[in-house]
Amino acid sequence: MRFTTTEVDGVVLVEVDRISDDRGFFARSWDETGFAAEGLKASWVQANVGFSIKAGTLRGMHFQRAPHAEVKLVRCTLGAVWDVALDLRAHSPTYLQSVGAELTAENRSALWIPEGCAHGYQTLVDESEITYFTSTPFVKEAATGAGTDDPAFGITWPLPVSVISYQDRSWPRWGPVPEEA
Repeated sequence: MRFTTTEVDGVVLVEVDRISDDRGFFARSWDETGFAAEGLKASWVQANVGFSIKAGTLRGMHFQRAPHAEVKLVRCTLGAVWDVALDLRAHSPTYLQSVGAELTAENRSALWIPEGCAHGYQTLVDESEITYFTSTPFVKEAATGAGTDDPAFGITWPLPVSVISYQDRSWPRWGPVPEEA
């Protein structure tokens, strides 16, 4: 695996190394020791799948408040998405900055998103699916979000938005997040 740091502190693009032959290829997508050697440590407690029918579908920016903050490892398993991590850690050197990466079923890359960062994505083609692992179970009372179009973040999405949920359109403009939920 190849680990590439991004402009946002702690967010890492993970690319697989393929071992190919006439059958296809094999690649390791998770290796606890390899990730730990890069300073990326997490114990996965939940795996989630998100499927979107239409290109331009926007989901996000989601996160859980402390003490239920979560690490995510996101991979596209069908189609293609523009995956975004947004730094909401008030004491981070990259506070309110975001980074995006194209994750596709073909490139099989993943994005490591640390605690304190919100996550969202836009589908680039019809019928796109992501799978992501989380270090903390979903806790409804801690789950929240930030506006995908909030000027405080300046996130640029690659396509016009074709579908977005009422909830994701309705997050309040950015303000401080309480340290304790």
